[in-house]
Amino acid sequence: MLLGRVVAAVAGGLALYTAFPPLDWWLCAPLGIGLIVASLYRTRPRRAAWLGYLSAAVFLLPTVAWVRTIGDDVWFMLVGTESLFYAAMAALAALVFRLPAWPVWFGGLWVLMEWARSLVPIGGFPWARVAFSQGESLFTPYAALGGVPLVSFAVTLCGALLAQAVLSRRAAVVRRAVPVGLALAVPVLGLAVPRFGDEGRTVNIGIVQGNVPGRGMYALGDEPAVVLKNHANETKRLAQAVRDGKLPKPDLVVLPENSTDIDPYRDETARQIIHDSVQDVGVPTLIGAVVAIGAEHRATRSLVWDPVTGAGDYYDKQHLVPFGEYTPFKEIVLALWERASLVGRQSVAGDQPGDLKLGPVTIGAVNCYEVAYDDTVRGTVRAGGTPLVVQTNNASYAESNLPPQQLAMSKLRAVEHNRAVVTAATTGISAYVTPDGKVSWQTRELVADMNVVKVPVRTQETIATRVGALPEWALMVMGAAAVGVAAWRGRRRGDRMRNDG
Repeated sequence: MLLGRVVAAVAGGLALYTAFPPLDWWLCAPLGIGLIVASLYRTRPRRAAWLGYLSAAVFLLPTVAWVRTIGDDVWFMLVGTESLFYAAMAALAALVFRLPAWPVWFGGLWVLMEWARSLVPIGGFPWARVAFSQGESLFTPYAALGGVPLVSFAVTLCGALLAQAVLSRRAAVVRRAVPVGLALAVPVLGLAVPRFGDEGRTVNIGIVQGNVPGRGMYALGDEPAVVLKNHANETKRLAQAVRDGKLPKPDLVVLPENSTDIDPYRDETARQIIHDSVQDVGVPTLIGAVVAIGAEHRATRSLVWDPVTGAGDYYDKQHLVPFGEYTPFKEIVLALWERASLVGRQSVAGDQPGDLKLGPVTIGAVNCYEVAYDDTVRGTVRAGGTPLVVQTNNASYAESNLPPQQLAMSKLRAVEHNRAVVTAATTGISAYVTPDGKVSWQTRELVADMNVVKVPVRTQETIATRVGALPEWALMVMGAAAVGVAAWRGRRRGDRMRNDG
């Protein structure tokens, strides 16, 4: 019996991994969750906890294997820490399985677990949420109703219902057919979610991917000016293609995060390189710059550059990458890990949404890691950002499973908010995602490339945009309440047994 549970936990974790990019076998997500449920069903909380930990570790090890670029020790520590959230959820689920309609309550618990690990520790790690395996599936439309949490709930509910049908071996065939029918109905009902039509307005956006000289932890090379020149030269190549009639004239151009690591406010050469390339293309351009803040700090900035007036409005990244852009517990970490010194000057987080006037539109600037955070993307859309522009630097993780996972997030965000998403990456994947979540154009990795894409400008808000985190809170409260009811019933049952004795 125990061996069977272990096999189900391992198989469930592996199946869940295959649902994520680059494999994208999205149907394996509910199947994997069903196997995980089977491993936990009718076992004690303590055993459920370590089975949940096991399935999470098997799932997360390959899913976040891109972290190995930093070091295998960091990879193992991240997986070990994140798996604790799944262990806690599994222990609580062992109680919830005693209740009627337990697949619903289990779905709420899963959402609660994903919320918790997106929040703590040190800013949370929202990567590998189940919804992010559903960038283009039957479950995707739920994003427009309740955002990423509702998609995770729908997938989890479907998987739990499938498990319920299999686990109810003693039930009549008709009764076992009910959860199967409900499990099939969950993704099918997603097709009934209303779609939005075009509003007739478009904008031409130039996308530049300049590439970098190095790989891995030293992707930007020893000379930061090379990265800046690569992107300036690719911008000029775009301008020449427009003059030659090979590409339509853009209304604005977008460069990636870290398209210059040299502060253009302080360095005249960097400022001149940027200004020359922007003047050549002749339209407002969004630059990804790392700029100094005082003597000891810096900011990761999305900077509007006008071909006449130069540097203008900007957005500073709000969700910073721990150990990448700043070092938590700096003194302790620097003493233990020499690699932490590569972070250098500590970044300061911004506190304003990324609505930036750029040419004829107000774009919604989202910076790399932030596309995984619901509140940041939603805040930018609510501030008037359309289309969304994701500037990203995945150079250290090129050709790993990180770039395709990040693109899947953009696909889900497009549907969630009824907004086109344009991604500019240093090394790829740069892309244009339509508001219905389809990738219309994308680059290969580790090549310099550019294009001009015609993007619809949408202003209609989805239900998810309007209601914000309310569905998530409703699902979490539902799951937590179910745990409370199950614990209360268990205590009453124990009291009765003692009184009968």
